[in-house]
Amino acid sequence: MRYARRLLLAGVIGAVAARRALRTPYDLTGSAVLITGGSRGLGLALAREFLARGARVTLMARDAAELERARVQLAADDRVHTVAGDVTVDADVKRAVAEAVRAHGRLDVVVNNAGMIQSGPLANMTLQDMQEILDVNTLAPLRVTRAALPHLRDRRGRVLIVASVAGKVGTPHLGPYSVSKFGAVGLGQVLRAELAPLGVAVTTVCPGLMRTGSPRQATIKGHARREYALFATLDNLPLVSLDAGVAARRIVDALVRGDAETMIGGLAHVLRGAQALAPQLNADVLGLLTRVLPPPAPHDRGVRGADAESALTQANPIKRAAERDHNELGGAAG
Repeated sequence: MRYARRLLLAGVIGAVAARRALRTPYDLTGSAVLITGGSRGLGLALAREFLARGARVTLMARDAAELERARVQLAADDRVHTVAGDVTVDADVKRAVAEAVRAHGRLDVVVNNAGMIQSGPLANMTLQDMQEILDVNTLAPLRVTRAALPHLRDRRGRVLIVASVAGKVGTPHLGPYSVSKFGAVGLGQVLRAELAPLGVAVTTVCPGLMRTGSPRQATIKGHARREYALFATLDNLPLVSLDAGVAARRIVDALVRGDAETMIGGLAHVLRGAQALAPQLNADVLGLLTRVLPPPAPHDRGVRGADAESALTQANPIKRAAERDHNELGGAAG
């Protein structure tokens, strides 16, 4: 009986591996892609990658000026269309989908990249903080995917959800963000199963730290300068964080392969593996780590990362280059 079970398991694993090896990669040439949060950071890096593979892109973000700067940076003429709108507003989402179809005649891929991040002790996070981040990071991908679904179904298209390794491992001082990304991972799994009969494939990616320049847009709570210095420094360490262009290439590779879920970056693989193999040890290590992080502040005020800069963070050349290359040096978060 034991031998039969092992044989059955080996057969299932072999069938899954064969199916993956024989699966035809998704061809992006001439496809139309809607990218939320596409004006800067990872969204802009993803736009560059999709354009390099022959796709046309529609960028959605809240700040029209940022969108125009992104369009100029991409220098792809009529292959880039922009729509100003908020992913938490139904009317804006429907308009963005309609604009993407009008601009390119079809819609093949939706990239749910728009997000927000809050850094600081959980003691300084409010219920409103949690509600706001859940609306953007967890519910907006559902809102956008539902609005685009009639077009995706017609094209047998694809959906990408950008989650995070923080959606696999609860991360100290990223409490609301981590909870929201756990929700995004769960949403991706459900959508993957329920949209499969419609011919729409869903891929969820969980990156680790990336050099996108985005800490400037984060909401920082607690002892803001200390929190931001730690956050922005870790986010730009070459041996810890991943170049945004490399991350974008791996993310699009996962979409093209049709992966259900993929970790992006070595740190993400290590953290997810530690959580899966030794959850108790991992919890103990994170508990010890929290002891050396900045303590809670006596208030719950938050500041934008750009307003918590110090001489240390401003002097970081890797950070400055990431901010410049990914359109992070002006405008509001969105």
